[in-house]
Formats: sequence, C-alpha cells, structure tokens
Amino acid sequence: MVRCFMFLKITKKNGRSHLIISHGYRDPVTKRVKVKTIKFLGYLDELQKELEMDPIAHYKDVVAKMNREEKIGKEIRVVKLDDSVVSNDERKILGYAPLSQIYHNLELDLFFRNRARDTKAEYSVNDIMKTEIYSRILFPDSKKSTFEKKDLFFEKNDYSLDDVYRCLTFVNKIQKDITLHLHNKITEKYERTTELTYYDVTNYYFEIDEQDDLRKKGVSKEHRPDPIVQMGLLQDVNGIPVTYKLFAGNTNDCETLIPVLKEIRRDFKVQKTIVVADKGLNTHKNIVFTVVKGNGYVYSQTVRGAHKELKDYIFDQSSYRKINEDMRIKSRLYPRTINVSTEDGKTKTERIDEKQIVYYSEKYAQRTKNERAATLAKARDLIKNPDKYNRATSYGAAKYVKNLKFNAETGEIATKTQLLFDTEKLREEEKFDGYYAIITSELSKTDDEVIEIYRGLWKIEESFKITKTDIKTRPVYLTLANHIEAHFLICFMALTILRILENQLKGKFCVSKITESLSKIIGYPLQGNFYSFAYADEVTREVESTMQIPLTKKYLTVGEIRKILGATKAS
Repeated sequence: MVRCFMFLKITKKNGRSHLIISHGYRDPVTKRVKVKTIKFLGYLDELQKELEMDPIAHYKDVVAKMNREEKIGKEIRVVKLDDSVVSNDERKILGYAPLSQIYHNLELDLFFRNRARDTKAEYSVNDIMKTEIYSRILFPDSKKSTFEKKDLFFEKNDYSLDDVYRCLTFVNKIQKDITLHLHNKITEKYERTTELTYYDVTNYYFEIDEQDDLRKKGVSKEHRPDPIVQMGLLQDVNGIPVTYKLFAGNTNDCETLIPVLKEIRRDFKVQKTIVVADKGLNTHKNIVFTVVKGNGYVYSQTVRGAHKELKDYIFDQSSYRKINEDMRIKSRLYPRTINVSTEDGKTKTERIDEKQIVYYSEKYAQRTKNERAATLAKARDLIKNPDKYNRATSYGAAKYVKNLKFNAETGEIATKTQLLFDTEKLREEEKFDGYYAIITSELSKTDDEVIEIYRGLWKIEESFKITKTDIKTRPVYLTLANHIEAHFLICFMALTILRILENQLKGKFCVSKITESLSKIIGYPLQGNFYSFAYADEVTREVESTMQIPLTKKYLTVGEIRKILGATKAS
C-alpha cells in the first residue's frame, strides 16, 4: 500500500483557477518527492455555481478526512489514473434517489416491464422512461440532450437515441393505461380521494410556421400569435394530478371540461366529484352536464359580465355581513333556469338550484387598481405615441382608447381620427373593483366552506407554473404528433411524482426549491471507489429524515450508493 498524503492544489489555466486533489509521495528509487494527480475537480467558477458552500473550503475538508482515515488505518487504495486530467464526465448524480422511491412505490417499473413483454423491443421501456422522468425533473432538456446525459445516473442505461423515439411511440399508445395505473396506485398508496377535484386549462405555444391537427392557433395564455396546444388538467385536493387531456389549440377552454369528466367516470370509475374551476369553465352546458351526471361544482362567476339581476344583488349593500375590517359577504339560494342545446340541435330548459356567494374586499379592490395602473399608463402612451404600437403590443391597453382601429392584414394602427382616453370605460370597470362571486351546487355547505374550497384552485395554477418553469414542458424539440403527445405524458408523470414528493416533505418546500436542491447532489469520483458529495441543505436533511434516504453524507463508496438506490426500489 502506498501511503497517501493528500492535498488540494489550485492552479491556473487560461486565466481560470481549477482545483485538483493531488497526493505527494517519495519515489522509492530516487528518494525524491513526487506529486500525482488523483482527481481534477473542476474550474473554480463553475464549482462556485454548483456548490452551496465555498468549494476550496469544502474540498480541503474532504482531503483532510481522507488523510485522517489513512492515519487511523483505514486502507484507501490509490487507483492508478492516467496522468491526463480526469474529465468531469465521470460525475454522477444521486439526487434522483427520492424520485426513484416514489417511482417504484407507484410500481411504474413493474407496469412498464409487463406492458413491454408483448413487444419485440430490444430496449428497456422502464430504463428509458425512468431516465426521461428523472431528467425532466432534475435537468429538463431535449430528448437528444437527455439521452447524452443518461450516464449521469448510477444505473447502467443501455439504449440508443433511436430507442428513445421508438419508446415514445409505444408509450403514447398506452397513455390512458398509464394515467389509470397512476391513479389506482396513488389511491392505494397515498390515500387519494376524488370527492373534490380541481380543473383548469392552459396552453403551450410552438414556434412553428405551419399548423397541424394538434398545434393550431388559438387564444394563447402568453398572448402569442404562434400555434398552441391546449391541456386540461384535473388534480386532487393535495395538488396531485389525476388525469389530463390534450386538445387542439383552437379549442375553447369551456369545451374541454365535459370530455375530461366523461373520461374519469368511464375509465377511472369516479362516481361523484365536486369540480372546482375558474369562470372560464362556467358555462350553462358545463353546469347542466355536471349536475345531471350526479357531480357538483364550485365556480367563480364573472361580476362584470353577470346578468342584471345578479349585479343588482351584488350592489345592494343592505344584506352584507362584516367578516373583518377588510371583508364583507352575503349569500342566497337561487333557482336558476338554464337553456341548453341538445345533441339533436333543439333547446331545452333546465332548472338548477344553486348557491350564490358574493363578497367585497378593500384589499382586492386596491390590488385591482394597482394592477390596472400599468395598463392605463400604456393606454395614455399609446394615445401620445401611436406609431410605437400595433395590435399585439397594444394588448390590454387598447380597450381604454377611443377611435382605435387596426389594419386587418398588418396589425398596424390604421386610425385617422384623434385617439381619446375612454374615461367612461374606466369608471364602469372601477365600479366592480373588490367584488367577487362564487356559485355552487353544494347548497348545504357554509359560505366559509365554499370560499375555502375555491381558494384551493391556486394549487392547479401552481401546477401549470411548474410545468412551464421547473420541468420546462416547452420548447418541444419534436415534430411527430405521437412523440409530442408522449412528451406531454412524460411531463405529466414528472409533475405527479414531484407533487407526491412535495407532500412527502410535508409541504415545507416549494417544487422549485426541491428540484434545485436535488439537482445539486452530484458525486465526484475519488480514488478507492469513493464519491465526494459537496451539497447538503434543509431539503436533503428533510428527505433523509422523512424518507430515510441518506443524502447528506460528504462521501460514499460505490457499494453504499448501490445500497441506497437499491433500498428506493424495495419501497
């Protein structure tokens, strides 16, 4: 055994400092001290971005520990390395361990293995799918880039890029089976209830020139002119997705709810649920369908667009009761008559007994005024400098400008008459500031209970934010429709696992914090089959405490790492 006297060496190359673990020894023949590189750790500026602590202090601590272990007689064999600098490609990530525990607890590994048995595929569907899901959470990128990073994981992934695309085609064919399997396992393992569900719609834009059957131009949430894909998402009270459905981009939001409700009744065997949704889904057709099928609803109700009788009730101050210094509220049971079109084109009348809850908040009123301020400033600037704007850039402000017209072909402002600020329009809008209305079929629930149910809708809005910012559902670097649909399926599974993990950690951390922390648990190989881990924080400590996955150790042997990952698969 060669005695190791480790030290951290800091050198400069091309003006950049880099860190190296070296070891000094006395040549047995010449008796002269020589230095050998054990591990190139990386450039200092890059390590500062990856590590929460000072890289120099951290690796000095690592080296000191290695020397202490040698001193007390723990044998650390020096691996003979090539004299050239060791590449950072040998790094491995361990942050996927909690994801692996949930993935295997949901028995997705068994599901994919069983479903792939009847195929002639020479690749492992399970290996590809778990790598795609973990990567989508930890370092979302294109399918090609994800394939190129597959060796970051400790498990061996033996498949080609062509296999990835073949796998996308396969899993897209069993999309419903996958979502149903997830629902059943979440119900079984995590005690899901679907008595109350939240539903909303968002869309994802594609920077392409030509539309197709799925990617069509519609009302974009980002107000972009590009083709979009609509996605309706249903999730439970804990924010964990139940199912989703894709729609062509030109599909109105309100037209997406009924197909999803039909699917969960038919395929998921959900007999009754109270659907909570925003005012965009609040249509006569949706209300009647929901109630006739034995379900319930809690919808927000537009105040500005309400019928005159409801507006009169809202502005009648006589029956409001004060909740606190900021809020006053009132409610009534109201028999509502709705005319709906039948499938044969005829019209029929349905009577729906519903509860209407209206409330006023001074804080909401002030917030609305503050949010409107920038739009009003933009409208006044448009009047002064119309050449700066067109149809797209004047969005939001145009409604406050009188005599404003646009060229139908170019979108440029085509007004020849003087532009004027619409004061009457502003005054009419200000009348409704601070007022909100909720309608529900749940007549026995108190006002406070209904409001609390509706407030839970923020969780689905947060889910959409997660898909767009954390797991980066778009941009989509795919062209075939079935591959695009499979990509959305992978994102749905990634979102589901992330939401379960968030709940497992008792809601102490937002998803962004969880993904940021897990993605930093990177191991750097050292001599003697050791890996050095430089990152630990409150998330990793909570994972260790709650899920019994040790992610806070500074160095682990390959055997210990295999034991950790093996335990996640046995959960």
